Amino acid sequence: MTFAPRTWVVGEVVTAAQLNTEIRDQFNSMFAAWTTYNPIWTASTTNPSLGNGTLTGRHMKIGRTVITHINQIMGSTTTYGSGNYNWTIPFQAANAGATYVGSAQLLGTARWGGQTVISPNATTLSAHFARSTTDTRIDFMNATRPETLADTAQLRMTFVYEAAA
Repeated sequence: MTFAPRTWVVGEVVTAAQLNTEIRDQFNSMFAAWTTYNPIWTASTTNPSLGNGTLTGRHMKIGRTVITHINQIMGSTTTYGSGNYNWTIPFQAANAGATYVGSAQLLGTARWGGQTVISPNATTLSAHFARSTTDTRIDFMNATRPETLADTAQLRMTFVYEAAA
């Protein structure tokens, strides 16, 4: 809920309602529950289908700072498409000349640590993991990287970025 405060005018009589809106409500919004959103999972070649899996997102926006968490669990009817994966973020990223990096974890047959990446002005993020157990250079996540995805695999991504507005 946080937004730019109003501009006050010299000599203006301030009411309790204005103080509540401009100060109390803004302050309270920083301690409120996070807001849910529905991320969309796509791929660069053929889009995957979540099937009976779950994909949830939550965020807290304070000013233009957005703190976000995405949790995805693959289901028995999930299909994985082809190409590099992306997920929508709740607000477009600022075009501030910075790439925002967060954390990602894949819990499959093994536990993989990785990164999320949001480019300037982007509306999506990508996850990056080691290419394999022997090649630890990171690359885009896809249906077989860092391992072949299967039922009950869980992806957790947490990141902070600056929104465009």
